[in-house]
This record gives sequence, structure tokens and C-alpha cells, in this order.
Amino acid sequence: MNEQQRSIVHMDLDTFFVSCERLEDSRLNGLPILIGGASDRGVVASCSYEARKFGIHSAMPMKMAKERCPEAIVISGNSANYTKYSRMVTDIIQDAVPVVEKSSIDEFYMDLSGMDRFFGCYKYAGELRRKIMKETGLPISFGMSVNKTVSKIATGEAKPNNQMNIIDGAEKLFLNPLSVQKIPMVGLKTYQTLCNLGVKRIGTIQQMPLEMMESVLGQNGIAIWKKAQGIDNSPVIQYNERKSISSERTFEKDTIDVVRLKAIVFALAENLVFQLRKEKKVCACVTVKIRYSDFQTKTLQQRIPYSAADHEIIPMVMNLFEKLHNRRLLVRLVGVRMSELVHGNYQMRLFDEGSRLATLYHSMDDIRERFGERAIQRAIGMQVKRIGHFNPFRGETPMIVANRIV
Repeated sequence: MNEQQRSIVHMDLDTFFVSCERLEDSRLNGLPILIGGASDRGVVASCSYEARKFGIHSAMPMKMAKERCPEAIVISGNSANYTKYSRMVTDIIQDAVPVVEKSSIDEFYMDLSGMDRFFGCYKYAGELRRKIMKETGLPISFGMSVNKTVSKIATGEAKPNNQMNIIDGAEKLFLNPLSVQKIPMVGLKTYQTLCNLGVKRIGTIQQMPLEMMESVLGQNGIAIWKKAQGIDNSPVIQYNERKSISSERTFEKDTIDVVRLKAIVFALAENLVFQLRKEKKVCACVTVKIRYSDFQTKTLQQRIPYSAADHEIIPMVMNLFEKLHNRRLLVRLVGVRMSELVHGNYQMRLFDEGSRLATLYHSMDDIRERFGERAIQRAIGMQVKRIGHFNPFRGETPMIVANRIV
């Protein structure tokens, strides 16, 4: 379908964590709220609009945020509730829209192309927004245009708790006066580079030659230039709750060594959680699989709040293995699967630990990136010589067969 005929909607739940907390306790309404680690070493995961008036933003050190707004209420957060409300909204949208992409725990893209002849896309999206607010109590905003980039920026301009439609042909005019920081792929470093060139508004990029942007920022410069012109042909990718990554180990010789089996299951889980963080994803379901020597296969799964944190997921995996391994037979295969994946921030489950665990995971992941995925590991998994290298997000085979165990 031609881009000019598309109707793309971007919906984003407003200050999602804060809104969930206010549903649980209405006394928080209208007050400055900080979600995150309560200690001075913690970080702000989310904050209310009342707190933002003091210059507070996500990822700010909690100590600095409390200095700027001493009267702010600090809440450690309840990720189980956030997961519950996210699923409620997802179910409503999936029932109403033919093509929906869940890009994060609180963010959705929808392709309503072709629905104008039946409903009127903007009217339909508005009715869907009202239905979400009525059935969940959560405020939500959306932007609509012919592509994902302009719709996402429009959502930001519509907030809080509102909606906006950028009609076909008005994309450049809408983007012209906005800060270049509004372009989704422009981070702090890129923004500073552009500011050094005297470029602070999208309209300036619109007037620049493509070759100049390419010479300064390479391929990213080309992408940013196109987005500044309101050009984005990327499709809405259908969201599938069953999207997953998995890793299995089939033994050269069946084993009944429980210590060895636990070590392998632990190592498989540890590797998969690293892959989640590497791809900036979180999961909401973990599954453990055992195949015995008589080829009888058993699986057990558990739904969890969205996470990609070792201390949350790995104990759950090991608990599932303990429950599942209940036959005195040789084991032929063990496996771990993590499903219901969405893009997300693994720090969501680090509220109580503040920045300490976030720093630890970042350091561990950096070592693995530089020296290999088994360069740093916990003691329980050290007897597993290697897990194997694959990228489950790029279509590579996640099955691990007959690896040597030391």
C-alpha cells in the first residue's frame, strides 16, 4: 500500500507507572510522585507531571530529584501491577485492531489503513482511546499520521491525556518548529553534535542537504534527515504474545546427575537473560523443559512481571526445574524458554536495589560483549564449559545439541 494512504496510530499510556499507582491509591492524585529506588543511590524510573515541573525526569538520580522537589512522594514501585495493567490494555487493543505492534510495556503502534471506508480512522482511534480509559482507568494519548515517526512525535505533542491527527501532506509543517530531540533516534550525543552545527529545530534539518547530514552523522544522518522530512516507510509489525527465545541441551549420554543438570539449567537461563538485556527486551513468561530417556517430555511454565533481571528470572527457572524433575530416570534433554517478549527496560524491577544492581548488570554485560558470553559467570554454572553462541533475535537456531560438558 502506498505510504500516503496509510493511517498509523501511536498510543502511549501517560506516566504509566504513576498512573497505575494512582489507581491503587487515589490519595496520590495531583501530588508530585517519584517511582524508583528510595535510597540516595537509586534512580527515577518514572515521575508524575507535577514532579516534572521541578525539572525531574526519568533516569535522574533519586538524590537529585528529592533535592529539587523535597515534598515529592517516593514509591518503590510494583511491577506485578504494571504488568497486569499493561496486559489489560493490550487485550483491549488486540480485540479492536487488526494489526498492532506492542513496542514496549506502555506503547503501541496500530495500522488502521483501509478502515476509513467503514469507520473513519481518527474517530475509531478516539473511541478506542476512550474505551481503554473507561475499562482500565488509565490515561492514554495518541497521535495519528501516515507513518510511525510522525505519529509517535504527535503523541508526545498531544500529551497529557489527549489526541492529535496530522493530516496527509502536513507532516513537514507539523515537524518544522519542533526540537530535533523530538526525533526518536536523536539521543543526547547526537543532539550535542547537531547543536554544535547550530541545528536545534527540525525545520533546520529539513532545509539542509542530505549529503551534509550524511557527512556529519553517516548512515544515522540519512535516517534522521528522512524522519525530519516526515518520511518513514517502516511497517507496523504484528505483535505476538508467543514470541520467545529458548535454549536447549541434548546430552551425548543420558544423565541422572542432578548437580550437573541444575548447573546446565542455570547456565542456559543466565545466557538467555543476557540475550534479553542485549536486545533491550523483557519477558513475562518462563518455561522449563525436561525430556527423559524414555522420550517422555515434561514442561512447566510461570507468568512473571516483565523483567530481564538475573535475580528475578533465574530463581524462578530453578524453582520450576525443582518442581518438574520428579522422576528417577536418566535425562536426555533440558531446556529453558522465555516468552511474551516486548521491548523494555530491565531496570523496571530494580526499584528496591537502586542503581547498584543496574550497575552490576551493565558491567557484567559489558565484559561478556568484549570477551565472550562465558567470560563472567556464577559459580554454579562454571562446570558448563560453553553454552554455544547464537542470536535468537536474528533467526539463528536456538537449539544446542551435544555440547561437551566438563
